[in-house]
Amino acid sequence: MVPILGIALAIPKTGRREALHRQLAAAIRDGRLAAGLRLPATRVLAEALCLSRNTVLAAYDMLLAEGYVEAKAGSGIYVAPLRPLRAPRRPAAAEDKVDGRLAAYWRRPGTMPTAGPERPVRFDLRLGTPDIRMMPLAIWQRLHARALRAVARRGEGYGEPAGRLDLRAAIAAHVSFTRAVAAQAGDVVVTAGAQQAFDLIARILVTPGRTVVAVENPGYPPLRLAFAAAGARIVPVPVDDDGLVVEALPAEANIVCVSPSHQFPLGVAMSLPRRLALLGFAKASGAVVVEDDYDSEFRYGGRPLDALQTLDRDGLVFYVGTFSKTLFPGLRLGFAVVPDWARAALLAARQAVDWHVPLTDQGALAAFIAEGHLARHVRRMRRLYGERRAALLTALNGDLAAWLTPVASEAGLHLSARFKSGLSGAAVANAAAEAGVAVEWLERYAVGAPASAGLAFGFGTIGADEIPGALARLEPVLRRAAG
Repeated sequence: MVPILGIALAIPKTGRREALHRQLAAAIRDGRLAAGLRLPATRVLAEALCLSRNTVLAAYDMLLAEGYVEAKAGSGIYVAPLRPLRAPRRPAAAEDKVDGRLAAYWRRPGTMPTAGPERPVRFDLRLGTPDIRMMPLAIWQRLHARALRAVARRGEGYGEPAGRLDLRAAIAAHVSFTRAVAAQAGDVVVTAGAQQAFDLIARILVTPGRTVVAVENPGYPPLRLAFAAAGARIVPVPVDDDGLVVEALPAEANIVCVSPSHQFPLGVAMSLPRRLALLGFAKASGAVVVEDDYDSEFRYGGRPLDALQTLDRDGLVFYVGTFSKTLFPGLRLGFAVVPDWARAALLAARQAVDWHVPLTDQGALAAFIAEGHLARHVRRMRRLYGERRAALLTALNGDLAAWLTPVASEAGLHLSARFKSGLSGAAVANAAAEAGVAVEWLERYAVGAPASAGLAFGFGTIGADEIPGALARLEPVLRRAAG
């Protein structure tokens, strides 16, 4: 074994040059030595293999002559770009066959909606991304460097599955101030984004083939997939202008997943009577509720309704939040406020999965919250997003009013609008992409036949001054689609 190459080379006592050449050429053909890889200097490889340098030089010369490698003046010898000759592992005719070694769900796994058009677009109104350009990076870098020094100074090893205590305390204070969520540090579990929180909750609550999970329809696909992957039976439940239709919940539902503060993707808020009815259903049936509160920090009018967790008096609600919308998705930090009865099981699942997110990221976020930077950033971005939202509503209620009716919404980073006539959201979105505008359509988030057809407009990454131009391009698309 040659560590500097990472492949096994068996060099016999005779015919060494030919053996070295043959094995290197085979490794290049197979793709074990990838195109662009710099081969070791002849002297280094000769010493590693106990060969003469002339033997290695001769083998390299043969590879050069045959086109397996190429020489770059003053730089060295590099593997040339070749198409690997290894046969495909599965013939094209077997595309529909699935390897039985895979667990049942993963033989035909669910997929999330694609992010939209792959082609570059002039105006991006897709959902899910905040304006990362406005992140106070200098502050974040300073706090991250400080956290890294502290971890090194203390000689910290692995952290707690629940997360750092200072971050959990900061999160508890943050959700208490912003959402009136009653939580102490001991109730909080730090996760790698909201998606890991959904996955962990599914791991501890779902009995494969038996557990019934009710989800909003239309709703958030990654949440739905987390529970489906755990083996749950997914039952879609309709959403109207008051949120999830509690009367439509199946009696056998064990878990109900909702986004009551800013329903995804419609944007409606669940009314107080519906919230109370949902908690009543959960208590009477022995179900639990997963509350996804993903972007309600950005509120533009009216008093927010109490979170389900705030109204809960019976330990029924898992409250899930994320910093992907307030800061940036690449941070991969979220949290769950967990009922006492489920905490030990969820922490055990967390330790089995990945133990904890990086301690330095946790330390930086704890300081970012505790020193008031998060609150200031949210206030600043709320004003900025409010301007974009107002510009979007002006256009929707103006030139686009003949085709679209905005859905009432007072929070979050996107607005939705229903078609007034029988248009296809997918067809309109595809035509809009051709015109340089990326939007999303409501039907893509539905399970089965969609009840709502329309478009969803994200304003996290587009400036207020760009929105009129973007929707001006959308207007002729809608006119042509309506015929």
